[in-house]
Amino acid sequence: MQGTAEDDEEGEGDDIEPGQPDDSSEEEEEDADEERRIREGFIVDEDEDEDEEDEEEERKRRKRRKKHHRRRREEEEDLEEDDLDLLEENTGGTFKKSRLKRLVRRGRSESPPTASSSKRRAVVESSDEDLDDDPLPKVQDIQQIWDDQRDEFDDDADGDIDDFIEYDDEEEGGMPMDERAREEKRKERRRQQQELRRKTRAAHPELAGIDANAWAEIHDVFGDGHEYDWALVADEEAEYEQETSKDMNLQSVFEPSEIREHLLTEDDNLIRARDVPERMQLTTSSLSDAASISLHEKLTAEDLNRDGARWVTLRLSHEKQKQFFSANGVFQHLQGELVMAVTFALQAMFVDEYEVPFIWTHRRDYISHFDVTDARSPRFELLSLPELWRIYALGQKYRSLVERRNALSASYERLGVTDTYYADEIFPAIDSVELVADTSEWLLMKYKDQKQNVAAFRFNDDDEIEGGKKHKMPSRVSAYELAKKSVVSRLADGFGIASHEVVLNFVNETRLHYVDNQNLDPLVYAEQFADPDPAKAVAPEELLRRARMIIATELGKDPLLRDHMRQLFKKNALISVSPTDRGRTKIDEQHVYFPFKYLLHKPVETLFESSQFLYILRAEQELLVNVSITLPPEIKASFERRLIDAFSSDLLRESTKAWNEERSRVVQEVMDQHLIPAAVKWMREFLREEEEDYVANRCGDKLRSRIDVAPYCNLQNSQMKLGDTPSVLAVSWGKGDPQKDAICVVFMDDGGRMREWLKIDNLVDTETRDEFVDIIRRRKPDVVIVGGFTMATAKLSQRVKEIVTGRSAYDSNLVTGESFDIPVIYVSDELARIYHHNPRSKLEFGALPPNARYCVGLARYAQSPLNEYAAVGADIAALSFDDEDQHLVPKDKLLVSLEQALVDVVNKVGVDINKAITDRYYQHLLPFVCGLGPRKARELASKIDELGGSLVNRNQFIKNGILTTKIFFNAAGFLRITQEQDDLKTKHRMDDEQAPDPLDDTRIHPEDYELARKMATDALELDEEDIHDEHPSHVVGLIMQDRENDKKLSELNLDEFAISLFNASQEKKRHTLNVIRDELLKPFSEQRSPFPPIDGWKVLTMLSGETQKTLCIGLIVSVHVYRTRPEIAHVRLDSGLEGIIKHEYMVDDNPGAEKPAKGKTIQGVIIDVKIDHEQDLYEVELSSRWSDIADNDTDFRRKEFDEFWNHQEHAKDVDILARKKRAEVTKTRRIIKHPNFHNFNTSQAEQYLETQQRGDVVIRPSSKGIDHLAVTWKVDDNLYQHIDITEKGYDPTGQNTDTQFVVDTNHIYIDLDELIVRHVNAMSRRVEDLMAHDRFKPGSEDELHLFLKNQLLANPAKSMYGFTLNRKRPGHFNLCFLANKDSTVQTWPVRIAPEAYYLFETAAVGIPELCDAFKVR
Repeated sequence: MQGTAEDDEEGEGDDIEPGQPDDSSEEEEEDADEERRIREGFIVDEDEDEDEEDEEEERKRRKRRKKHHRRRREEEEDLEEDDLDLLEENTGGTFKKSRLKRLVRRGRSESPPTASSSKRRAVVESSDEDLDDDPLPKVQDIQQIWDDQRDEFDDDADGDIDDFIEYDDEEEGGMPMDERAREEKRKERRRQQQELRRKTRAAHPELAGIDANAWAEIHDVFGDGHEYDWALVADEEAEYEQETSKDMNLQSVFEPSEIREHLLTEDDNLIRARDVPERMQLTTSSLSDAASISLHEKLTAEDLNRDGARWVTLRLSHEKQKQFFSANGVFQHLQGELVMAVTFALQAMFVDEYEVPFIWTHRRDYISHFDVTDARSPRFELLSLPELWRIYALGQKYRSLVERRNALSASYERLGVTDTYYADEIFPAIDSVELVADTSEWLLMKYKDQKQNVAAFRFNDDDEIEGGKKHKMPSRVSAYELAKKSVVSRLADGFGIASHEVVLNFVNETRLHYVDNQNLDPLVYAEQFADPDPAKAVAPEELLRRARMIIATELGKDPLLRDHMRQLFKKNALISVSPTDRGRTKIDEQHVYFPFKYLLHKPVETLFESSQFLYILRAEQELLVNVSITLPPEIKASFERRLIDAFSSDLLRESTKAWNEERSRVVQEVMDQHLIPAAVKWMREFLREEEEDYVANRCGDKLRSRIDVAPYCNLQNSQMKLGDTPSVLAVSWGKGDPQKDAICVVFMDDGGRMREWLKIDNLVDTETRDEFVDIIRRRKPDVVIVGGFTMATAKLSQRVKEIVTGRSAYDSNLVTGESFDIPVIYVSDELARIYHHNPRSKLEFGALPPNARYCVGLARYAQSPLNEYAAVGADIAALSFDDEDQHLVPKDKLLVSLEQALVDVVNKVGVDINKAITDRYYQHLLPFVCGLGPRKARELASKIDELGGSLVNRNQFIKNGILTTKIFFNAAGFLRITQEQDDLKTKHRMDDEQAPDPLDDTRIHPEDYELARKMATDALELDEEDIHDEHPSHVVGLIMQDRENDKKLSELNLDEFAISLFNASQEKKRHTLNVIRDELLKPFSEQRSPFPPIDGWKVLTMLSGETQKTLCIGLIVSVHVYRTRPEIAHVRLDSGLEGIIKHEYMVDDNPGAEKPAKGKTIQGVIIDVKIDHEQDLYEVELSSRWSDIADNDTDFRRKEFDEFWNHQEHAKDVDILARKKRAEVTKTRRIIKHPNFHNFNTSQAEQYLETQQRGDVVIRPSSKGIDHLAVTWKVDDNLYQHIDITEKGYDPTGQNTDTQFVVDTNHIYIDLDELIVRHVNAMSRRVEDLMAHDRFKPGSEDELHLFLKNQLLANPAKSMYGFTLNRKRPGHFNLCFLANKDSTVQTWPVRIAPEAYYLFETAAVGIPELCDAFKVR
């Protein structure tokens, strides 16, 4: 425990009951004295008062002593911290205390067991035969838990335990305990705890967390911490050795999260103990934090032979279907061999429990075709390595299908019914988990009344625990159930055919069952089932609807019909996408969702090998699009007609016709409410999973291409060969800030060990330059690697190349100093960026600064990309393998694909088991060996470490109990035991179990050792008598050392040998024999590709983050001008990438145009990107001319739309958005200094004028454009006229004084005041005059009409006329007149203008003239 105040408080802050002693160590001494005095008679028992006073003094004295002991312990802990810091400073290692906090341990309280389901308990109990009696596996990485826990387990550390006094057990037999009994109880508890601590330390001696040399140094300086134990426990030693206590478990000491993190849970122990490959025991990737033990039942050979192979083969891949199963397939003649290969692969994986790399390496002959009758026929691989992984994934799905199908059968048997339709038609057709779910739902619907309890009807649960409490399940009665229990059910029977009979007619496309027709019309027939009580009676139409609902529900839930619809959707479904209102504006032409914004009827078959549907689902989740999945109309109509034909009758009666119409309505309801919605939901999930698998596999392929490469090899160095590990000098300037960042240099030797590092300020000064040259001269690295985080790294690379080559970067003929024949390169630094801040780097190189640890990561990547990726662990999902699509895949699914790539390449390369034990970094490869995993790898390393830390031969894996049988079979061929040349020459006895075997340093599996020895014997032309006294593999050593081994082995006829083996024992070994020959020639030869050189674009992306997309020619970017010259301007992008603007691209030829000025940020168009990787030149050429920038870069940023594009809808929305945009532009607010100007819209202006006088004016912006204004004036209450004003000669700067305000061609004004006075006020006066005339009548036009008619009735000999406001056209009046009593009211318009009234086109300067014009007209 860390010696912090917080931890001390945790041990001291517990409540102690008043009056109770709190120092157990002192209590023992005092109580012993007290007992002695009592026996000698010094204390009088009758004097109780004096006794109580003495006890009170003893309690106070003990409390003071306890405080003294506690203070002394704190000082010792502080001293220990200082000592550890001193050790760390001098050794460079890490000796920090563990920060884990101990759980409270109670004396005799039982720790609750970890939660585990009944299933898991069943697994544990059934696997007792797999468990051995060995103690808990000793795990190498667990030292972090047990580091520096000694202060917790020291015998003097009882204060924090004894403080937790429990009084629940103080009363025994109902009687309270006295002080003496309580003290004895306390001593007994303390002794038990001490015994447990000793047992724990004895059970885990290797869990100290520091290597032996470091411990030796610590013991020399500080001792082992137990020198004075005798003084603390001498009085108790004899007594507690005779007592026993129950074993301590981890759950009582550590937090559950810490136990899970270090793989020490019950499930982890079970996984370690079972003789099953670890990855096969997990539900997901072993890299995932969510990995848990799998509870699947094991498949049997009968399951696979029954229909498993066929099920998997048909789903293997579309390409396989086309090549092997189509009529014109290229390999149609090998169809049977393919099925046999798939059957073998499935049995090897799920029955024999061999992992994919084992099958690919040692059983490839069984998944290949070789004509045993023709030795010259070529061997053809039926299955590839990715297809084997696909078979494994499909096999897992088939296993789930078998389990669910078995559970379904058990549920059906519990129902106790006999259903021939289920037994003969449905169950034999179940080939998917969807069909199982549909059948479960169908059975639940059909036989719900048959079961006594809903909870008893289980499909995927364990058998019910006897005596377990049953919980009442919530029930919900559906409309179907209500109708089925009513009289409507009999009406549904009147349709004349059962639902399952309709399905059988449909599936068989023939009339197996005929309809029993009714003679009555459907409505008449339905009336018979109406309730005689009028108050409860239901209309016949409603009864028929309910009857249709019953049949539609039964048809819609039929498993066979649903499956048929799913297959139609899988082959023919079409996907369409339409944007929501939000999506129309947010998804522009540069948006990632734009390619499918208007997707129309795209076939789903085109989506399986893409990520488009994942983006569609993401856009739908963001409420930007709506997605619809439909069937083509002809496919849907065909299905519907076929179902109607299976349901209808052929009789030609009117009643039959009416019944057929009802059946058609049923079919329509089945389609719309059941089959299509269910199929659409399934299709979405199916597409999502297919595309997630596609993207995850693509990421796995990208990782495989990165790790399936050999270590960097300097081809110029004649001493190196492909596969050798180079020594590396890594150099980094970090962020390249001269004021803050120093240059770190790290040297890693060819064994992967960091030998030296230094930190220098620069490579310019003579002193620092000489220091850098000195390390190169002394260490002689095979390669120098440069890395960093900014573009300043390019300058560092130039300087390093100058020093290493001894020539100037600007003049290759200029010699600047001593030269070294060492390449200077870049490597990918994505792993180094993660490593230098990772806790792993701090644990390994805690004394190094982050930049130096970054250099370590660079060097390790060059020495072994595979090892560095394997060491990342679960963080590998944070690396980018597919920049665009990787984020769409769930982490667990991504980790599965990435782990498969690691497993493939690790087993392709092999792992040196002895090196893995001694080299913790190299040990990261061990979990990816076939059959192993994180848990079994730690167990393996721990067991070998106990045996001395190394193995001599592979036989020791079994003889020493290191590996179980199946794990050995899986892993043996990939765990190499390197042999020295002297071992090949040394002779050993035949029975020497400690003799090295040269075959153990090959990829040859132990089961094929005899073939290898036979091949070596034949190649050397030896007889068995010649080698019968030698070690069996001695002849192998001879052929390996033979200088003509290639010639001798090539002369062997392996084809004939393979045929003879097959004829003798039915073993297929054609490929295996080739592997044996290759391994005898070059054991564990390098099969990976050479280390690929990094290209310039990757270096540019690594240093700046810029990519080919962000630097696409034509894009406009912001740049900062940091230097200008007459002919050129030097600029820098935000990413640090530098660029230039040549003179001709600075400005246009317009006079007065300003050139880019130093210190300004300007816009520039990318016209070229120059990358010279060798010269460390990374530069962008730009243009800052206004003519180039004005065109913008929309065309270059636009996303291409999909070929299935709804052009009509797209054009329509583009037009709508353009109009909205224009409207928004025209609404740009203007500021005019005028008392009548307000930034109002129409409604705001009318609301403002509502309380104003008639004739008041508001000037406001116009929606017609920036050069328009609107004038609103109040004509009357709730009547306003809006006048559009065009501002001729409008100038946004306000410097133009020749502006004119144009109402129309006849009304033009020079300013707004003139417009108001001479136009608006003039019209307002004319309105006031006319409204004051005696012929004007307020109100509506209809009211005026009524007034005129009444006046005419009173004066029949006269004509009547009057004026009123035109409410529909503000600023106009209506002149209404009635000529005589037989005529109708006529209405003529009167328009108001500033200069006159206009009756039609006749002008009248005054009201009398207007009346005269009316009378004359």
